[in-house]
Amino acid sequence: MAGAEAEFWLRAEREGTPLVEPDEEGDPAYRLVTFVWRDVPERPVGDVLLLVHTVTDRDRHAGDLTPHLMRRVEGTDVWALSHRLRADHRASYQFLPGRGGRAELLRTDRASWRAALDRAVPDPLSRTPALPSSGARRPASVLSLPSAPPQPYVDGPREARGGSVERHLSGRRVVAHLPAGRPPTAVAVLLDGEMWGPVLDVGSTLDRMHEAGALPSTAALLVDTMERRMADLSCSEAFVDWLADDLLPWAAAEFGTPLRAARTVVAGQSAGGLTAAFAAYRRPDRFGLAASQSGSFWWPEDDPERGAEWLTRQYARGERRQVRLWMEVGLQEWLLLAENRRLRNVLRARGYEVEYREFNGGHDYACWRGGLADALASLLGGPPAGASGA
Repeated sequence: MAGAEAEFWLRAEREGTPLVEPDEEGDPAYRLVTFVWRDVPERPVGDVLLLVHTVTDRDRHAGDLTPHLMRRVEGTDVWALSHRLRADHRASYQFLPGRGGRAELLRTDRASWRAALDRAVPDPLSRTPALPSSGARRPASVLSLPSAPPQPYVDGPREARGGSVERHLSGRRVVAHLPAGRPPTAVAVLLDGEMWGPVLDVGSTLDRMHEAGALPSTAALLVDTMERRMADLSCSEAFVDWLADDLLPWAAAEFGTPLRAARTVVAGQSAGGLTAAFAAYRRPDRFGLAASQSGSFWWPEDDPERGAEWLTRQYARGERRQVRLWMEVGLQEWLLLAENRRLRNVLRARGYEVEYREFNGGHDYACWRGGLADALASLLGGPPAGASGA
């Protein structure tokens, strides 16, 4: 038994984990994915909880995390849990080793879940570059099955060739990432800039795209919004007008970025995706292009004056704007999928030019970082690198 276990760990270290095998039912559209955790004999764990983004979240919302407890192979240091997943699945994941009581590990209230994410750790045997996390949280590992949309511009050396300039405008931190050696002919406003900049290094992604000819000479304006999300990213007229009337003219004066709506993208995720679509609706004179990833189009909740899916109804009833939109949402995003599909249908019925796609993943930067590159390439004229439209 000891020899077999040693051989198993050698294979895991050589091939990387999780272990991906053909579907047990013989369906080529699926894979059997086995996640493994190696116990340390000097400090054994009582349980290990597997956190696969959105896959685990769904059961957490349902109040039962027990399906995500890994099982120890008797007489070994091997903990394992398998999932049958579609071959195009992509997700970040982590492990939460438990050395206390199981009941504490399985708590599903919001505070306990946030504490669990603070303690979770990446897969030490993964061969895939980790997904960085913000603050004190540890990075996450990334599972990308063979048919997941390609992300050719995401991974690579973190060596930005373009220049970055940080400023504070009206009390907001803005980082401008500029193309190397060329004046900008387009501009991309990226919401949640404190994630896209220091954490996810979007500047290097843009530089790779420029070098590959996948993106015209584009200046990116990374706007911090994480600490002001409820105020800024809930269809705020004041915030969108600030972007349009202060941020963009400042960038034009400072860096020579064009003040042309047809060459200006605003992009966001979740509430930022809602805001990107709202910016194109409210200020089409400045934002002719919008990229929404997993947009929170259910907004607002419990507001009798506006009512649910307010922005969708504005697009349905209002005068048609001269804007183009790019939308994507994850098939695993059960709280957002139907709302994104309804906005897509409204946009198409009203004659808007909209590129729409659904990826097999969740509310996850592991998916969004590749999708953002595809959105910018599509909206600004470069070839898309990811999945086809739906």
